[in-house]
Amino acid sequence: MASQSSSRLPDLNQVGAFLQALGLRFDVIEPTRVVATMMLGPEHHTPWGVVHGGVYTTAIESVASVGASLAVVERGQFAVGLNNSTDFLRPLGGGEVRVTAEAVHQGQTQQLWQVTVTRSDGKMVARGQVRLQNVDLPRAGASPVR
Repeated sequence: MASQSSSRLPDLNQVGAFLQALGLRFDVIEPTRVVATMMLGPEHHTPWGVVHGGVYTTAIESVASVGASLAVVERGQFAVGLNNSTDFLRPLGGGEVRVTAEAVHQGQTQQLWQVTVTRSDGKMVARGQVRLQNVDLPRAGASPVR
């Protein structure tokens, strides 16, 4: 697990079953760049034996959300996804992939991040763009959903 720049981020080791099944491991967590890796295999497959596009979509939104939230956490905010557009470029049966997210724009109310998913030979298997809204962190004990 990469070190986090702020103790105000939630513990990224304490995620729900959905994200645990993804197997995302964070290597770099910065306010403008996040890098993670995933080992993909049969548990991520469609019935046709290739990695399900939802795996890429989830990874793309997850890494962008972590970086975007780190960028605003000192303001008492976190970032939530508004739009995720993911392109699937080539099928993959399995192996390790690198997920790299970089901030394109970081404004007061919204952020835009671009993300690439590449296999071990450097070829891209998916790419995405995530637009996020900066919102106030919930008060202690309060639900973030209103």
